[in-house]
Amino acid sequence: MQKILKDKIIEVCNKKIAAKGENVGISFYAFFKNKNDNPELLMEAATWWIKTHKLDHFEKAVKIKSLVNAISTQ
Repeated sequence: MQKILKDKIIEVCNKKIAAKGENVGISFYAFFKNKNDNPELLMEAATWWIKTHKLDHFEKAVKIKSLVNAISTQ
């Protein structure tokens, strides 16, 4: 996973958890603007989320943060 994506995921998860608590759910779309300005990064996130980990559409932000923290950056 690219460092820019890993950093963005951690940042968004931290913000969501701080605002709504440990049970807040999150989708991989939360890491991107409504405008598709980086399709390669979006596909990387989708592939990691759907194909690699077979996650549901919404998952707990704490779970995603933990999974991302467990991987190394490229």
